[in-house]
Amino acid sequence: MAEEDATRAGPGARSAEVLEQLLAVAIDPGLYLVATPIGNLGDITLRALAALARADVVYCEDTRRSRILLAHFAISRALRAYHEHNAERERPRILAELAAGKSVVLISDAGTPLVSDPGYKLVREAIAAGHRVASLPGPSSLLAALACAGVPTDTFLFAGFLPARAPARRTRLAQLQGIAATLVFFETSSRLAACLEDLSAVLGTRATVVARELTKVHEELRRGTPAELLAWANAAAPRGELVLLVAPPPPPAVTDAAIAARLDPLIARMRLSEAARVVAEELGVARARVYDLALALRQQGKR
Repeated sequence: MAEEDATRAGPGARSAEVLEQLLAVAIDPGLYLVATPIGNLGDITLRALAALARADVVYCEDTRRSRILLAHFAISRALRAYHEHNAERERPRILAELAAGKSVVLISDAGTPLVSDPGYKLVREAIAAGHRVASLPGPSSLLAALACAGVPTDTFLFAGFLPARAPARRTRLAQLQGIAATLVFFETSSRLAACLEDLSAVLGTRATVVARELTKVHEELRRGTPAELLAWANAAAPRGELVLLVAPPPPPAVTDAAIAARLDPLIARMRLSEAARVVAEELGVARARVYDLALALRQQGKR
């Protein structure tokens, strides 16, 4: 029984030991971009806790929300606001603090700072002034949604929030519709139905995912075409934080003429099987189809 108790206590004890070691080390001067939970407070990292506890100054979007986070972990810090409405005024103050050798933490309301949040100009100016800028990675609704959505992840484009009004939203979607990548958007629950209607009109029947309340009690992922998801949204009126993901467009069909044009210079200097393999891999088509076309081209050449 004692051994079982020790085993159960092991991970927790080790985590506490690592956190204690992190807290014992002074933070070097610089700007630290610290990711915070998007819902489940257990997702915070040990490095984030240490930075929040030891930094000279902590800036956040909303001091009320961030104070709840810090209080949960028994961290008592004076918080200062840094958001889109006061960034121009506060940025010189932060740069002066960095110049004075202070360690400054920047957090957002949730997730990773600078992702659809203010901070880019601050980072740019801090770098230009020669200050250290470091990212303490952690939760991100964008990546959490992408990982479990079931759409292609090798190439994706995060496009932030779409315009609020339908004409501008459809124009933006039309600009994005030809991009060969999974499209990722943030959206508000109040605009979800209108957005899905425009997705259906512009992008058609592409596989689409609504990721709602990620890491929270009511986490939900809905998959379907935009039209199918629109019917669900109208019926259920889902609430909460949302990420929308839309699969890439299907690749354009490869014609026999395009295959023949690529084969023609190869079959004179390669074996047919090798030429067919090369072209099939380049164009992403079946090797048997390419080989049959190569045979036909060779026969035509013998006439």
